[in-house]
Amino acid sequence: MTFKKIILISFSFVLLAFLYSCNNSNLEYFKNTGTVHGTFYNIQYEYTSDIKQDIELQTKIVDASLSTFVPTSTISKINKNESVVLDSLFLKVFNCAKQVSEKTDGTFDITVAPLVNAWGFGFTDSIHTDSLVIDSIMQFVGFNKIKLENDKIVKENNGTMLDASAIAKGFSIDFVSEYLESLGIKNYLVEIGGEVRAKGKNKEGKFWVVGIDKPIFEQTASDRELQEIISLENRSIATSGNYRQFYVKNNVMYSHTINPKTGYPAHSSILSASVIAPNCMIADAYATAFMVVGVNKAMEIANNDKTLDIYLIYSDEKGKLAVKMTEGFKKFILKQ
Repeated sequence: MTFKKIILISFSFVLLAFLYSCNNSNLEYFKNTGTVHGTFYNIQYEYTSDIKQDIELQTKIVDASLSTFVPTSTISKINKNESVVLDSLFLKVFNCAKQVSEKTDGTFDITVAPLVNAWGFGFTDSIHTDSLVIDSIMQFVGFNKIKLENDKIVKENNGTMLDASAIAKGFSIDFVSEYLESLGIKNYLVEIGGEVRAKGKNKEGKFWVVGIDKPIFEQTASDRELQEIISLENRSIATSGNYRQFYVKNNVMYSHTINPKTGYPAHSSILSASVIAPNCMIADAYATAFMVVGVNKAMEIANNDKTLDIYLIYSDEKGKLAVKMTEGFKKFILKQ
């Protein structure tokens, strides 16, 4: 190689380094907040400009596919038995939901919609529920009642309806995160309704930090207490808890988590299930499923899946709060 070529190559490296430093000098951290999917969001990222409108557009794209509160969405058309070709977002969520359902023995099931509606947690008004009503609804519930053929949902019975709310929020977080990554953003935190996906580092140059709430019923922002503080390194975390969504009728508390195998609100000693996974869609789905299966089964499933780490807060035999977690979860906990 000639001396002239060496000089030219060296100059090219210097020029690239200069351009890179110039681009980096324009980067700053932005924080966007607002409401999407009927809840609050908090999104932080390092970029050259504020892209709040573009981010919110991504969540609207998710709603157009998966929101049961949007009459023209893909899932709403399926529920109304209208002819619709499934979009790529719906297919991705559907296939993941089916996989989680299989791994949890059917305790995660998006065909639970008629039950969720009946108990007052869905997209229609609640109805009077008794054993006869629940038994009549159960004929429409179960992944075995639907199948995917040529990018269309085929139902065994038109009364079967889908509710992806226990997985769609996590998917929306992934969808936004992947959009940020498509722009070359390397440092971000996307939080919607308490579920989180984080990559890279925050403004202080540290891994992103989030909290797990203590399961206190009817807590407000002012009396919120943290059970643990978690450091996330390129991972997602989702938490499901019966203390978050419930109602009381005739002195009976009804949980928003419905057991699709019984038709009734889940009765479990678990008060809060937090799941760390590679993406938020999977974490969201398993967090819901673990509220139904109970402590021992949840630990068994997580220990058999190397991609999951879980943290369970439950009520022990004496009625006191107790904790169980996978060994891998411990490395995410920051000492307080």
